[in-house]
Amino acid sequence: MKPVTPLLTVDIVIEMHDRPGRPIVLIERKYPPHGWALPGGFVDVGERLEQAAVREAREETALDVRLLFLLGCYSDPERDARGHTVSAVYIATASGEPQAQDDAQNLALYDPAQCPPLVFDHAQIIADYRRWRATGQPAPLSNPGSD
Repeated sequence: MKPVTPLLTVDIVIEMHDRPGRPIVLIERKYPPHGWALPGGFVDVGERLEQAAVREAREETALDVRLLFLLGCYSDPERDARGHTVSAVYIATASGEPQAQDDAQNLALYDPAQCPPLVFDHAQIIADYRRWRATGQPAPLSNPGSD
């Protein structure tokens, strides 16, 4: 019998290294849940996490990214109202002109300290990203029972 497990996703914090202040790319989602989010999506069967991150970034932003670092894995069962997902979150760099494509109806560059309200747990991911930029430390582990 096959186990029932959460769905696997990737999210990407894309730093635009050719812009002053290295703003990050956010997309406005075309499909529910609507709102601003990091680019990302589901991992295909037979695909490595890193391949999925590069593919999703290209599909949603038209950018060819270079992955730098695995920020962390996010697995709160409540992170996505559609069902339990686990996301591997990568930090990447890119240059050029991003364009909203695929699941993105709009796209904008933001200072990570001044992002709009975000869907899913992406505000927590951005906070962890900002901590990494300031300290070089990966996302802290979430220890059950210590919340």
